[in-house]
Amino acid sequence: MLLSLENVSVQYQKVAALKGISMGVPEGGIVTIIGANGAGKSTTLRAVSGLVALSEGEIRFADERIDGTPPERIVAAGIAHVPEGRRIFPDLTVLENLSTGAFLRNDKEGIARDLDVVFDHFPRLKERRSQWGKTLSGGEQQMLAIGRALMSNPKLLLLDEPSMGLSPIMVQEIAGIVLEIRKRGVPVILVEQNAELALRLADYAYVLEIGSVSLEGPAEELHENDHVRRAYLGG
Repeated sequence: MLLSLENVSVQYQKVAALKGISMGVPEGGIVTIIGANGAGKSTTLRAVSGLVALSEGEIRFADERIDGTPPERIVAAGIAHVPEGRRIFPDLTVLENLSTGAFLRNDKEGIARDLDVVFDHFPRLKERRSQWGKTLSGGEQQMLAIGRALMSNPKLLLLDEPSMGLSPIMVQEIAGIVLEIRKRGVPVILVEQNAELALRLADYAYVLEIGSVSLEGPAEELHENDHVRRAYLGG
């Protein structure tokens, strides 16, 4: 496994956000985490990124233990995190925002090549590269947040609620981009409130309920699971 979480627990003060979860992400493909609000989905990504400390368990990436590692070193190791809410720099241009994604790199030719890849993924960003981030639409800001993460040349991409607040047309566009990223060889962990979308995109899925993994399996199988359909798919 490229990434593995073993018996991971996280507490916020005395409240247990994650309760001994174990997950794995292979070298290729898309793994999704679905669940209700407050189930621990975003906390899982924050734990992988080093943004919250573990109270128990361990996280390994490319055979190296990374829990307890500073976030900037986790980025340097190859994990890029697109958080919920996009969090672009509103007073920087599109190009400047993208450049911040490569701040740990010094390979100018590689950075230029990856910028071309980002513009290939997101032609609208190329058209708007001199615009301020705050002038972009919500969908364009999501594209910018994903593009900025790709500028770090990641080995693993973490996406937290990429469809939130977007129009149906833009949701489908972002879905296509996620699939294209996988085709280019970058595995993805997708946290998504839209369970129908997540299970359609993913190869493998985990269901989190109150901080614990209640179900896991191939995404197609979970899509047909009675509990998943009742609880998350409206069926």
